Formats: sequence, structure tokens, C-alpha cells
Amino acid sequence: MSPSRKLLVLYTGGTIGMQMTDAGLAPASGFEVRLRAEQAANPERLVPDWIFRELSPILDSANMTQTNWLQMRDAIVEGVERHGCDAVLLLHGTDTLAYSAASLSFLLLGLPVPVVLTGSMQPAGVEGGDAWPNLFGALERLHTGIEPGVYLYFNGHLLPGTRAGKQKSDAFDAFTESRRPTRGTRANSVPDALNYRHPRRPVVLAVQPLFPGLGAPQMRALLESGVQGVLLECYGSGTGPSADAELLKALKDAHARGVVLAAISQCPEGSVEFDIYAAGSLLASTGLVSCAGMTREAALGKLFGLIGLGLSQAEVESWLVQDLCRELAG
Repeated sequence: MSPSRKLLVLYTGGTIGMQMTDAGLAPASGFEVRLRAEQAANPERLVPDWIFRELSPILDSANMTQTNWLQMRDAIVEGVERHGCDAVLLLHGTDTLAYSAASLSFLLLGLPVPVVLTGSMQPAGVEGGDAWPNLFGALERLHTGIEPGVYLYFNGHLLPGTRAGKQKSDAFDAFTESRRPTRGTRANSVPDALNYRHPRRPVVLAVQPLFPGLGAPQMRALLESGVQGVLLECYGSGTGPSADAELLKALKDAHARGVVLAAISQCPEGSVEFDIYAAGSLLASTGLVSCAGMTREAALGKLFGLIGLGLSQAEVESWLVQDLCRELAG
């Protein structure tokens, strides 16, 4: 909880630094100059000393990929271990902000400093906009001191990186903390096998919502596309088309080939508990693992972080059901 004394500001692009072009708002370089000018114009703000780094290329976050997450992870670790930074503020577009916050939560397990992600619904400089309040609000929180971990700061609220989600597309209070049920207790320490120092690699993942009419041919096509992990968004407490024997066989066959199968609930405040209904138990029998009350962003980030380590299917499944950074226990 010590106040930050040397902060890394990592700029990745997003609306916060966008400028108008003939095609509309687009990411723009040179944000450090604008940030320093804004700070100089408001010297009463309490912020840590900071250094600035801009990732290349800067992005509209709609174009964010796993490679960019790994690039962010590398820049953060370099800032901490080589340049002695004791906190990080990452500026990011809002479309995939929650996905990046969740993924970095697992990529940076054990990092001894806080990492806060923020962005804005309007570009910096817009009168009455949210860019400077979000950015300097996050800086002020870091100046006060935050426990190590990954967080998302927006509209005055500091949210856990694995429990945040974008709920609105045109309002300053766009992000909220998940109200999905939590269970279990948080691990007291991060196992060395999952430590941030271990390199990761990109992973082929897919998300498949269940819906009336989804058939075995579509499911099999997805599962045979080369995916290493699939996140199924089930009904309610973890049910699905369990009367479709061919669909269940497609899942079983994929699991036998080593594909990791994970499940979350489609309900905004739902949690997967397979044993409540027979339909859920039949799904679970295919090798599907419950991610309980995890959000989509957290479940995908966790799959990426675990499979990207090169762990076996059984090892990934074992860690999926253990709380590592508030994704399960809240």
C-alpha cells in the first residue's frame, strides 16, 4: 500500500488519445506532450513522478490481440525490473479494456506492484469529457497507494481486473464490477509455475454461446478448427442441449484430443453448477470444466494465461477451478 514514487505510464492508444481524421476518430501518437501540458496546467493535482512509454503500433482497442497483451506484459515487466518503477498506469481503449485487464491479471501473477488500466469514452481535451478525470483519478489513487495486482479504474471506481466489464457504450459509468456469485477463497500465494516471469505464447481460443438450434455439425466444425481451448456460454446454471447425443460426442472427442473445455453462464449474474440439473451433469460428463461465476473476460484471460504456459490439459483444468486473483472468490 506504499505510495508510488516512480510510475510507468504505458500508452497503447484508444479513445483517450484519439484525434479526428477524415475517416473519424483514430489513435494518435504524441500523448506524452499533451499529458505533461495538462499536468503543468493543474499543479495542485497530487500525482507520482512518472516516465512515459508508447507502444508501437498504437491501437484502436477493437484491434487488440493476444500478441499485444504479451507486448504490454513485457513492457510492464521491463518498467518494473529494469527501470525501477513501483506502479504502472496503462492507457487503453474501452472496447477491449476489460479483456486486457483480465488477461494481464493472469500474465502478471506475482508482480509486486499495482497495475491500473484506464481509458475514456471521449478523447482528452473534450470539454466536460472523462479522459482527464479518469487518468488523473487513477494517478491520484496510485499516489495514495494500492496493493499489488491488476485493476481497472473508471468514473471514480477502482475495480478488480478480473471482475470488471463494460456495460454501456455511450456513458461515463460504462464499467461495473461483476455481480456474478463468487465462491471459495483466494490463494495465499502465487505458485511459481504460474509466476509472471514464465514466458507465454499465443493460444487459439474460441467462445461458443449455446442457443436453441445449435447442432453437432456447427460444434464439431469449431472443435476441429485447431482450437486449444473453448469457452462455452451455457444456459442458466450450466445446462445445454444434452439430448443431442452427437453434440455431446463432439465435445467428448475434442476433450480426448486435448482441447480444454470450459463453461460460464450466459446470465449476467449467473454461475455454473453442473450438478443441479441432469442436463448440466450430462454436459459435464464430456470433460467440460465449470468456471463458476467467472466473467467471459476473466475465463478467456485465464485460459490464455494457463494454456499459453504450455501446461497439460489436466494441469490447466486443475488451475481453472482454483482462485488466483479474485476471478472466483471476488
